[in-house]
Amino acid sequence: MTVAPPPWPVRGLDVDAVRCATGALPTPFRQFVLKVHSRCNLACTYCYVYEGPDQSWSERPRSVPDEVVAAAARRIAEHAATHGLRDVHVNLHGGEPLLSGPGPLVRYVGAVRRAVAEQAGPSCRVHVSMQTNGTLLTDAVVSELAGAGIKIGVSLDGGLARHNSRRVDRRGRPAWPAATRGLRVLARHADSYAGILCTIDPATDPVEVYESLLEFAPPSLDLLLPHANWSAPPPGADTGGSEPYGRWLAAVFDQWFDAERVRTTIRLFTEIIGLLMGLPSATEAVGTSPVVAVVVDTDGAIEQVDSLKTTYAGAPATGLDVFRHTFDLALDHPGIAARQLGPAVLSRMCRDCALVEVCGGGNYAHRFRADTGFQNPSVYCRDLEHLIRHIAGRISSVVGNTQLRED
Repeated sequence: MTVAPPPWPVRGLDVDAVRCATGALPTPFRQFVLKVHSRCNLACTYCYVYEGPDQSWSERPRSVPDEVVAAAARRIAEHAATHGLRDVHVNLHGGEPLLSGPGPLVRYVGAVRRAVAEQAGPSCRVHVSMQTNGTLLTDAVVSELAGAGIKIGVSLDGGLARHNSRRVDRRGRPAWPAATRGLRVLARHADSYAGILCTIDPATDPVEVYESLLEFAPPSLDLLLPHANWSAPPPGADTGGSEPYGRWLAAVFDQWFDAERVRTTIRLFTEIIGLLMGLPSATEAVGTSPVVAVVVDTDGAIEQVDSLKTTYAGAPATGLDVFRHTFDLALDHPGIAARQLGPAVLSRMCRDCALVEVCGGGNYAHRFRADTGFQNPSVYCRDLEHLIRHIAGRISSVVGNTQLRED
């Protein structure tokens, strides 16, 4: 069944008119999320890909075919050459990418690197990472990926078994034993260890979760708000506006910030600190920097980021593919352009907010509302305000002069 897109931006944004009015130019993509396998060996009860409204995964090839690999590699190289890029970031994704084994991942990366070297020249560096649930990591797998220069990130809900009760396999068995075995393997290959991605749960103890994750010695942590929106609010959103997610994150910030030594980096916190100091953002969670990520699915479809799958069926689609279209054409899609135009296309409430340059309206998918589209504040607006003001206060107490504009 075809679902009509919401009023904004697909049916309500005049890309050319806003670009003309603001002087904004398209920003080339620098991050390419390449789907290697469209299925997963886990059945996490909250998975936004398999349990969400967009079920397009079920109609796509399980493993990426060779012809898609070749076409995607050519298009990435073409884009890098056209825009004179010095760095290209490739993120291998799924499903669970290791269901294909390490060989196809290594071959995909090799195809991209060869194409980029031929078209963009040796000065363009290709940086590669992979996101996995960790259950299929072995010494042999990690060694093969390391030989291809592939960094490995692992998704985990916390460092204790009870934090991961919703991460189960297709028979309902806990994924925890296999995931922790994989993490211990990865910890022995420090040069290949990218870090841990953790979606937060305000029902857990924030300090306990943080300290338990540190037991796996991650070089970095990504703490993510659960994907939710105004039409599908997050758990705890109806508790009277107590900012449960903001308070959870603030508690972890204090534990991290007050430590005698830095034991890991936490991307959300370093991004907010940088934005408070006037630096540009490098993540879609906060800030107003243009989005530079694009997805190539296993059938070659060029899509927007996966988080949009949480909003409505078909939300990530652009109608483009790597066989017939360039990535430059994707830059003109209203959904992508809307995320490259900065504060000019945010909701009025966001534009008038003192925190707009730091918050940036929050994650784009979290702004969705079925009747109006994406031109809304984040469903986590109060949580983000609480966290940003908390961090600003802590930084000001140390370095001073971290002031938020109140006009």
